[in-house]
Amino acid sequence: MTPAHPGRAASSSSWNGHSHGSSDYRKLLAGLFFAGIATFAQLYSPQAVLVQIAGDVGVSAADAALVISASTLGLAIGVIPWSLVADRLGRVRAMSIAVIAATVFGLLVPFAPTFSLLLTGRFVEGLMLGGVPAIAIAYLSEEIEPRHAARAAGTYVAGTSIGGLLGRLVAGPVTELTNWRVGVFTVGVLCAVSAVLFISLIPAPRGFVPRRARERGTDLSLVRLLGANLKSPRLLALYAQGFLLMGGFVALYNYLGFRLAHDPFNLPQALISLVFVAYLAGTWSSAQAGILAARFGRWSILLGSLACMTVGVLLTLSSVLVVVLLGLVLATAGFFAAHAVASGWTGAEAMVGRAQASSLYNLSYYAGSSLFGWLGGVFFVQWGWGGTVGMVAGLAVLAAALTVVALRPRNLRPHRTDS
Repeated sequence: MTPAHPGRAASSSSWNGHSHGSSDYRKLLAGLFFAGIATFAQLYSPQAVLVQIAGDVGVSAADAALVISASTLGLAIGVIPWSLVADRLGRVRAMSIAVIAATVFGLLVPFAPTFSLLLTGRFVEGLMLGGVPAIAIAYLSEEIEPRHAARAAGTYVAGTSIGGLLGRLVAGPVTELTNWRVGVFTVGVLCAVSAVLFISLIPAPRGFVPRRARERGTDLSLVRLLGANLKSPRLLALYAQGFLLMGGFVALYNYLGFRLAHDPFNLPQALISLVFVAYLAGTWSSAQAGILAARFGRWSILLGSLACMTVGVLLTLSSVLVVVLLGLVLATAGFFAAHAVASGWTGAEAMVGRAQASSLYNLSYYAGSSLFGWLGGVFFVQWGWGGTVGMVAGLAVLAAALTVVALRPRNLRPHRTDS
């Protein structure tokens, strides 16, 4: 009989995961926290200085946003190959290789002499960065006690939000004092330190068995693993969450800086960078969402998170700065809570090929970032901030509709009765 989870062979069948509060549990979460910083700080640091990049190289807002879309596209393409590497080499070793390679590119790419070379370098950097999100949730699912997996996933997502925040907060003020290239390079140095901390802290995997050591007949091919995870309507709905929500969220932050730099706000770069402090709302909400999902169920928490994101996005239409910032905080909290629930739910929902299921979620997540992160700029150029907000809110509403239709808990579905 084929095990429910290929990759967890008989030799590790007695392993139930690190218990909550144990030393290795804390080291694992701390290690993934720093992996999140090393990955997402460099991935999104240019977002804080898109206005300066556009001015320096002489391109439009939508074209400048390609600096973000190129890296997220590379990440989306890279997640499936990285899941294969992880199956061959092990989760921790694959993540270590990915984060080191990405950090090297992060230190070099800011000094690309042309815009086309900058985009190429960012794409390759994204390919390397794909190793962490492609593997992290699968690693958590194998190494943490199942009853604490949702909480652990929330903590990991909190680390990714801190990484995104630090990258933007560091790049913006340094750019104000020097230029955007030095600002992005400084973030690369921060990521190098975080990569060292990740490698130093992360415990050796105990719930994973390499392909060569698995019992014959327990290891499915990549095509079968991907096929199994693409046939489930519930998993497809979860992939759609990542695609729609991440696309809208990146578009929101990509173009808000352009709006705040002009009438009626006319804020300087140093102050615009501070709006990314709203990411702290995501740090808090992602961790809380994991706890609440374990208590009240993932479905209701996901719907509540989507409602919060939609309301927050609509509030940014205001011409009052305080209201715009409040809306940004609500939208950020709602997005990260939804992402924490959906990403953790993907690992729990997958019956086979957890690494591939996680990779498909991340592929959708970053494909949405690449597409809508750019398309939001087209809406911005054509219809102003209202056009971008309309697109983002529409994506969140569509995600909520899919949640209601496809992800309803089985015990809440109406029963048929004979008349």
